[in-house]
Amino acid sequence: MLKAVWLQQNRGELVAIAEQKQTVGSLEWFYREAEPTQADPAKLPVVCLHGLVSQSYGWRQVLPAIADAGFRAIAPDWIGAGFSSQPERREFAYTPEAFVSALEAWRAELGIERLHLVVQGYLGAVGLLWAAQHPDRVERIALFNTPFYAGASVPWKIRQLGLPLAGEMLCQDPLTVDRVLEGGGGYRVEDADLDVYRRPYLSSSAAGRALLATVRQLDQARVSTEIASALAQWSQPILVGWGDRDPWLTWVEAEAAAAKLPSAEFVRFEETGHYPQEDWPEKLCQALLLFLRRADLR
Repeated sequence: MLKAVWLQQNRGELVAIAEQKQTVGSLEWFYREAEPTQADPAKLPVVCLHGLVSQSYGWRQVLPAIADAGFRAIAPDWIGAGFSSQPERREFAYTPEAFVSALEAWRAELGIERLHLVVQGYLGAVGLLWAAQHPDRVERIALFNTPFYAGASVPWKIRQLGLPLAGEMLCQDPLTVDRVLEGGGGYRVEDADLDVYRRPYLSSSAAGRALLATVRQLDQARVSTEIASALAQWSQPILVGWGDRDPWLTWVEAEAAAAKLPSAEFVRFEETGHYPQEDWPEKLCQALLLFLRRADLR
């Protein structure tokens, strides 16, 4: 169901981004989509998955660039985040497994048979779990500041959101979004953009409860270990892009981990933080589009 269409500037031109909703079972997914002017069936769709505490709006400057390169670009809000459903825990477990199952059901509902996967951040890592379980659905993976290696930890700024009492209060505070997004790299996010990120928390307490449940169920140590094991066997091309000002996941550790993967290349984004799509999208787009356009990386 089409909700709205808004325009985002890309290389001096306005590109339409559709805001859509799709009901899958009892869950309603909100997603943003940019389509190329001339569709090329040889170019697979590109699905971009956000991390904590972001939403698909974080990809607003990336989607038009992907579409301009001839790819269909899609970015959903995870269940519990942004403008997607925010069910109570009795209705949705908010475990990595629950997110993986929900993502697969959404993909099937949209009829996307095969895709390029782009992920960022801690919740984006669940997308890598999905890929590990559905390798036949994925052509290439691009991961940006995502805990893909064993030993990756969750920073205090995010862990505190899951604490008893304190976490419950923090997750209901719309300004928590500001503190995490800006704390991930030291760059100021414009007020107009923060208004979009805050909006779900201002409209309902369900958004805060969903964030609390998500943080408490991250199980990062296990998830990172499973991802590392799966990617060590991955034969398709992988791009590892990293903002070197990320205070939570260092580029040194990421580069060393990428060097152990059989099909990965590493790109360092200088003066960029944990959220490169927000901090410096031009650098991310340059690396991503080059990666997607190459005929064969193996």
